[in-house]
Amino acid sequence: MIKFRKIKKEIRILAFDDGPFEFRGKGKDILIGTVFRGGEFMDGLLKTEIEIDGIDATKKIIEITNKSRHKDLRVIMLDGITFGGFNTVDIKEIYEKTSLPVIVVNRKRPDLEKFTASLRELPNHEERIRCVENAGEFFSVNIQNKKIYFQACGLSENDAAEIIKRSATRSLIPEPLRIAHLIATGIILGESVGRA
Repeated sequence: MIKFRKIKKEIRILAFDDGPFEFRGKGKDILIGTVFRGGEFMDGLLKTEIEIDGIDATKKIIEITNKSRHKDLRVIMLDGITFGGFNTVDIKEIYEKTSLPVIVVNRKRPDLEKFTASLRELPNHEERIRCVENAGEFFSVNIQNKKIYFQACGLSENDAAEIIKRSATRSLIPEPLRIAHLIATGIILGESVGRA
């Protein structure tokens, strides 16, 4: 586990979100990574593709992170643990293979029982369920007097909460995730829509 002595205002964050897609279970979806200094300045953009409802999101995040020219990254931030439908991410493996702690942000606390039941209907469901288990427990943090939920791997609950607070500069959701969402939807739909 990485212990931050001090969390700087401009901590380097790599945040990932996916784009919308039309058909479940087939084709590819884009995964956008934004490189931010805290919640203030965007320094870079990464893009890869993942299989819709596949099992390659963990591998792709690790690959794109380790190949990035941005070598001063301090943390990875994810908008949930699934991308491209049910392409479930193993945050423990990401932490182990990138040496970067991982924070998963959710607007609402997911219903894990319902979510796990949905995963059981898919191929490789044991691997997907292991990803859910490896994500660990949910914590909450208040942003603009509203509660959002997060999971963390490789750093403490307090450090993760502080990083979320420092980077949520313009909405409930940390700015790196908000911008990743806007870019991903803009690329797919021609115009950014919705909220992260």
